[in-house]
Amino acid sequence: MGRIEKSIVIKASPEKVWEMLALDRMPEWKENCKSVTFTSEMHVPEDKYRVGATAHFVDQHEHGPTTELMMTVADSLENEKITYRSSYSFVPRIDLTYGLELVDKGTKLTCVADYSTRWGVLGQIIFKLMLMAGGNEVEKSLEKLKSILEK
Repeated sequence: MGRIEKSIVIKASPEKVWEMLALDRMPEWKENCKSVTFTSEMHVPEDKYRVGATAHFVDQHEHGPTTELMMTVADSLENEKITYRSSYSFVPRIDLTYGLELVDKGTKLTCVADYSTRWGVLGQIIFKLMLMAGGNEVEKSLEKLKSILEK
């Protein structure tokens, strides 16, 4: 298993940050995210955060192929934490967790990516090299989200 963790403080309430963590809001701020379409039924807006909700996610890197994958809400606690689970290629499982913590100046948002790779240590090295080549996508995404919410 590998892990990447990044945090940022955003001058906004946890409720405002939470709204932006829904999968269909990610194209607004997540680096390289081109589109998200829910594949599970949505009857009320809260269904976007419901454990088991699924969506088709399209990622397009500037110098790479388009990646299409399914995302599933694996864990959800309103205004506190949401985990999306996915897999692709040689990465059979990725859990992307966004944790929200109320702090004096707003909300501390922590993004944790836990992943397992095929091919053991070699797979982890390849995956980390891919992430580095992407120019630290997680940091760029969190900074963009912060700039949107602090307007």
